[in-house]
Amino acid sequence: MVLWFCAAQAVALCAGLTVIGVLQKAGFAAFQPPSGSGAVLVGTLTFQGATWMLIPFFLRRHQFSWREAFGFRRIQLSLFGYVVVALVIVFLPRAVGWIQYLSIDTLTKLGWPPAEETAVTVLASAQSWWLRAYLCLFTDAIAPVAEEFIFRGVLYPFFKQRSHPLLAWLAVSFLFALVHWNAGAFVPLFILALVLTWLYERTDSLLAPIMAHAFFNAVNLALLYCVQPVAFKSHGP
Repeated sequence: MVLWFCAAQAVALCAGLTVIGVLQKAGFAAFQPPSGSGAVLVGTLTFQGATWMLIPFFLRRHQFSWREAFGFRRIQLSLFGYVVVALVIVFLPRAVGWIQYLSIDTLTKLGWPPAEETAVTVLASAQSWWLRAYLCLFTDAIAPVAEEFIFRGVLYPFFKQRSHPLLAWLAVSFLFALVHWNAGAFVPLFILALVLTWLYERTDSLLAPIMAHAFFNAVNLALLYCVQPVAFKSHGP
């Protein structure tokens, strides 16, 4: 079932990339890089969006309810404590920012300057209210649920049952960072994934890493909207 789930994800993603490529070749402005809003919309719907459609089939096959699968039946006060600890680990003291800066600086010196992630470019340049609203909803709700279900709910237990727990922890964290396709943020995302998997292990609930993931995204989204205008004012004509 895990292999079937991954295959369905791959088919949906390939279909989305094909649609994006065809519309880009056809000259549609919304699909032109680097800030094609249409490309981001199709890309998110055929990956995280497809996950939302696959979750009910996967749970029904395993005879799990949403409440059982995501841990809503065993919410304890300690769960929120672990979420706070995880967020402190990730943000202490702006460690992720420093690590990302060092990653970008190192890649640049090696002659491989990382490009800005397309989704970030679209978020920063989005003018229409509906696109901003969708991207905020996607960042804070759709993506955390979908990605935590994939990596902590499906892949991590799958690898853990077939290999050493430490190897499963590292492998799934590596995959999580890799699929975001952002060289400059790879190390911070890898660290985030390590913390989220630890959080899942400690609480035995997907709700905890979903909450931490959503808060992490929300903070970075707020920083993007707050810092971007300042950057334009500082470097603009």
